[in-house]
Amino acid sequence: MAMAADTAHMQAALGLARRGLGVSWPNPNVGCVLVREGRVVGRGVTASGGRPHAETVALAMAGDRARGATAYVTLEPCSHHGGTPPCADALIAAGVARVVAAQRDPDPRVNGAGLKRLAAAGIEVAEGLLGAEAEEVTAGFLSRVRKGRPALTLKLASTLDGRIATHGGESRWITGAEARRAAHALRGRHDAVLIGIGTALADNPELTCRISAYRAARPLVRIVADSGLRLPLTAKLVATAHETPTWILHREGADPIRAAALEKLGVRLFALPSASIGIDLPAALAALGAAGLTAILAEGGAGLAAGLLRADLVDRLAWFHAPALLGADGWPAAAALGITELAAMPRFRRVRSLPFGEDVLTELARAR
Repeated sequence: MAMAADTAHMQAALGLARRGLGVSWPNPNVGCVLVREGRVVGRGVTASGGRPHAETVALAMAGDRARGATAYVTLEPCSHHGGTPPCADALIAAGVARVVAAQRDPDPRVNGAGLKRLAAAGIEVAEGLLGAEAEEVTAGFLSRVRKGRPALTLKLASTLDGRIATHGGESRWITGAEARRAAHALRGRHDAVLIGIGTALADNPELTCRISAYRAARPLVRIVADSGLRLPLTAKLVATAHETPTWILHREGADPIRAAALEKLGVRLFALPSASIGIDLPAALAALGAAGLTAILAEGGAGLAAGLLRADLVDRLAWFHAPALLGADGWPAAAALGITELAAMPRFRRVRSLPFGEDVLTELARAR
């Protein structure tokens, strides 16, 4: 049984790890706390862009006080040489006496090797403390390693009857200011935000996190599913592509002249196989994972939402409901899914519900 002090220090490490959400990719967001004789001597979180690692930051803060300390880390220390030396070796060299890891790193280059190296050096090793909480915090990295794609959250904002706009297309604003601020905070905890070309053409959005200093370390990647490269060269997303990353997912064989013009303006293009509707979304998510992304927030519209649900790519739902009704002539949150039997419905389990003014955010996870 874990001691209360162990649990408290691991909770602190998880709090640090959450600070890396959205900015540590392609590396996992890891937190590390070093404790010696009951006192915290070092803290660290994986830095923007993935380096330095959390353990390195914490050891630098602790200095000589790391000798004989316990290291609480939210993910097994790495054991391979990448952009930085192995964190397991750094902990050994610092003279740490004990390492408590919340979870094993499933990366085949690690996957227990880091813990074995520590144990072989005479360091006491414990694994699994608050493991479920740690898996939720690092869900994006785990998805990329295990599934070959980023974790995907589908965000919807609708009336109680699931409508996102009037019959004429008016949608601003169904939810109130507090819910909209919460939606921006949600963007800030993801690597990238994804929309369909219909939404891009209708709203001409900027897709930034408009909470002061929230994403100062690293801007949000903006992605448009645009099979035919219809996004105008004058769109805000294109006009700001040199300052804030803009990526487009398009169909193979799209107009090469238009592709060249977009690339000249700083847009990154991903050529993908065609599907019956638009692009092959599983291939798109795999390509985004290969590009380093670990967590994506999809914001619609209805066609993109339906495509992601049909392809079974939605890991979580973040659904804002306004206490209002629009009726069947309003635009639905998701287009037709082609479901003919209840057994085929995508199912989710409720994780939490949070009020924001008069609106409610319900977070749901894929049913297991």
